[in-house]
Amino acid sequence: MAFKFVALLALIAAASAGVLPAGQLYHAAPVATYAAPAPAAVLKTVAQPVLAKADEEYDPHPQYKYAYDVQDAISGDSKSQVEERDGDVVRGEYSLVDSDGFKRTVQYTADPINGFNAVVNREPLVKTVVKTVAPVAPVYAAYHH
Repeated sequence: MAFKFVALLALIAAASAGVLPAGQLYHAAPVATYAAPAPAAVLKTVAQPVLAKADEEYDPHPQYKYAYDVQDAISGDSKSQVEERDGDVVRGEYSLVDSDGFKRTVQYTADPINGFNAVVNREPLVKTVVKTVAPVAPVYAAYHH
């Protein structure tokens, strides 16, 4: 707890001294970088400014459409997604093959009135075959001496 207090005071002192501009103080996000001076990796935190769109670049009615499809016969990976957005309304569907052999398909919508809604369907990829066996009639054999 004392370390957090000391770190906060050091950050405030650096901003007050002009080392960190006050505008960047509230828009900085810690970014983790890894260095390996010895066999064990050391984690360093470096503050870098977060880039944000200017007000004149704001899109009041965003629109997009995208889709992808992966069918890898070697690994058996099979998945796809389609999504489109028109303003605050998003519609889409994705499917994938679960490890238990079922194909999961999710159809979803999201809007400001109804929130996020999804319908999930699962169907087996391999159809099971059930064999029916005719009942065997009991056989009574006569025993002769």
